[in-house]
Amino acid sequence: MARTWAALRADGRTALVPYLTAGYPTPDASLAAIRAAAAISDIVEVGVPFSDPLADGPTIQRSSFEALRQGMTLHGTLELIAAARLERPVVIFSYLNPILRYGVERFLADAAAVGVAGLLLTDLPAGSDPEIESAVQESSLDFIRLVAPTTRAERLDAALSGAGGFVYLVARLGVTGASTALAADLPGSIARVRRATPLPVAVGFGISTPAQAGTVAGLADGVVVGSALVEALGRGGVGAAAAFLHSLREAMDQMEAVR
Repeated sequence: MARTWAALRADGRTALVPYLTAGYPTPDASLAAIRAAAAISDIVEVGVPFSDPLADGPTIQRSSFEALRQGMTLHGTLELIAAARLERPVVIFSYLNPILRYGVERFLADAAAVGVAGLLLTDLPAGSDPEIESAVQESSLDFIRLVAPTTRAERLDAALSGAGGFVYLVARLGVTGASTALAADLPGSIARVRRATPLPVAVGFGISTPAQAGTVAGLADGVVVGSALVEALGRGGVGAAAAFLHSLREAMDQMEAVR
């Protein structure tokens, strides 16, 4: 993943990082959507469906429940990633419970074997389980940390302990979901994280329009889009999802041209 970020920086480009729920709206459509997203973006996040997605809003929750209803599992997610054969880095976005049930060491080995580049655990705050954290850090997967905009400066060092790949900065408090406006203090939040780490900073949660993506592209190293993309996929299929990503990329490119 480091090579991807280095290439982006050399070209003066901001990463587009789409999130898609594995198995939604159907396994076949999910595979097509992941491939289409990879053709437009720089890093792809694939979410593992979970029965109790507390950090997610209604759109991701619905996609997760539908994927589970159709039989998608963590093992199935890995099979989906293997079948996609992506040339872009893939990050698995998961709650901890599916990985515990699968087996942490087994998961890390199997994920590496299908080419997964990074892991983001939604409900594993830094320092909460040193054994699991050490296992991830010792694996070949980058351990991507989530950072809230309210994280105090004195807490950032601990929150970013062992982080790799990039830092996922939450644009606003609350659950995932499209938002009509970005947080007013987003530039300050990005600056605080950058003072604490040399890792690239990608911003997500709530980004739902080309204008928002363009604004964030002028501030951060990466733009993460999830709920709005999943909504487009569920409403209009793979073509609608791809068109939405193209609109974000165009807005980001326009910002980069004047930056």
